[in-house]
Amino acid sequence: MITFKNKQFRCPVEVTVGLISGKWKSLILWHLHDGNIRYKELERIVPGVSQKMLTQQLKEMEEDKLLTRTVFPEVPPRVEYGLTELGHSVFPILEMMHNWAMDNLKIEPTEES
Repeated sequence: MITFKNKQFRCPVEVTVGLISGKWKSLILWHLHDGNIRYKELERIVPGVSQKMLTQQLKEMEEDKLLTRTVFPEVPPRVEYGLTELGHSVFPILEMMHNWAMDNLKIEPTEES
């Protein structure tokens, strides 16, 4: 058994899946790979996510050290999210998943793929 964040896991894969699983986390990580993004922009490029769920997922990923949240002292306040070094290190996994799906599931490419 492996202990991570006071939880027991059977293997490292289970830990990794726990960090990036869910409907929205992998999409958020995918889009943040290209650079920092404001909260409202994340709402736009992750269609279907509620404000509550987006905020929750961002908070969890910040706690897990996958991303940073920067609040700029402006009126109105501007908030940007960006990947940490740990967050960037997840990208090759997401890219392999992307490529596997494109190569094996007969998915038609789009501008966002």
